[in-house]
Amino acid sequence: MAGAYIHIPFCAHICYYCDFNKVFIEGQPVDDYIDMLIREMHLVMASHPDEPIETVYVGGGTPTTLSPAQLERLITAIRRELHFSQGEFTFEANPNDLLTRDKLAVMRDNGVNRLSIGVQSFDDAILKRIGRTHQAADVYRAIDNARQVGFENLSIDLIFRLPGQSRTNFLQSLHQALALDLPHYSTYSLILEKKTIFYNLMRKGRLQLPSQDVEADMYQDAIDLMAANGRAQYEIANFAKPGFQCQHNLLYWRNDKYFGFGAGAFGYVGRDRYHNFGPIQQYLAPLHANKVPVIEHHLVPLEEQIEEEMFLGLRTREGVSRARFAARYQLQIEDVYGDLIAALKAQQLMIERDGHLILTNQGMFLGNEVFQQFLIEDPLV
Repeated sequence: MAGAYIHIPFCAHICYYCDFNKVFIEGQPVDDYIDMLIREMHLVMASHPDEPIETVYVGGGTPTTLSPAQLERLITAIRRELHFSQGEFTFEANPNDLLTRDKLAVMRDNGVNRLSIGVQSFDDAILKRIGRTHQAADVYRAIDNARQVGFENLSIDLIFRLPGQSRTNFLQSLHQALALDLPHYSTYSLILEKKTIFYNLMRKGRLQLPSQDVEADMYQDAIDLMAANGRAQYEIANFAKPGFQCQHNLLYWRNDKYFGFGAGAFGYVGRDRYHNFGPIQQYLAPLHANKVPVIEHHLVPLEEQIEEEMFLGLRTREGVSRARFAARYQLQIEDVYGDLIAALKAQQLMIERDGHLILTNQGMFLGNEVFQQFLIEDPLV
């Protein structure tokens, strides 16, 4: 059992904080890209004919920049090439691509059953400041259109710690998001990634961000408000009604296998972590020669597998299962991390419940600092 991630690198506009593999769509070989993406799926799955795909996630970039005809060709091919007949099928979308129902109808009619919509804020001034081209009114229209064509499993993203954003401002966005009564929400703290406009502004001292204390308050506000509105936190940045957790992302956090298709995509099958060429022409060239577009394979050693089991599992409210760890690695967690686990419990950053190690709220807020401590310095065998 596995998942599949499919990358569409095209955007109608480049946001100031985004470091994903993307290009401005105008002038790009979009139809050729779709043809070669379909060819990649065919070539890869020929080597895995009996591998059932449980979840498909189409991300970007902005997948909904594709035309209705391109969307239909892609979705039909995904179902055919991945032998994907049922399961969670997610498309990322921008609100301004959903202002009419044509693309929504194509997705829905061809079996897409979940949308993840990039909203980020309900404040039009902040949206403009971060390089978004939609406005809050577009979000309401997009959600209404999605519901009109039959989508029920809808999620939106919000970002906090944005330039010029106050705690009150973020709270207002949270309230407006929850008023939409969606089954799933994601909320992330802004990360300044290299090669982004915001990173360059920060280097020049021209980016004013909320303090770390305000950031912590914003995160706690999100946790509290989501819980009060029946959306349980099941991962550091994700909240859902029962039964609406994102199954594809849970697959990542459980360190299970997934195929990656498209420019710059990563896959993880067995111990093989592979990475496709990122630049579009470098991605397309081998596929025109009927070769897979992988730039690098990495055979993941035991230590790295265990590190990732901890990093990823501790992101979730479920935590890391002792039984699953022992079955997967033929080791007890204490054999590797005994002193560290005791220390994190003493610092009230970790608790144990029903055979699972789980981070507290404070542990989650300090996630990267906590995760770094699970790096293994010496070989285990």
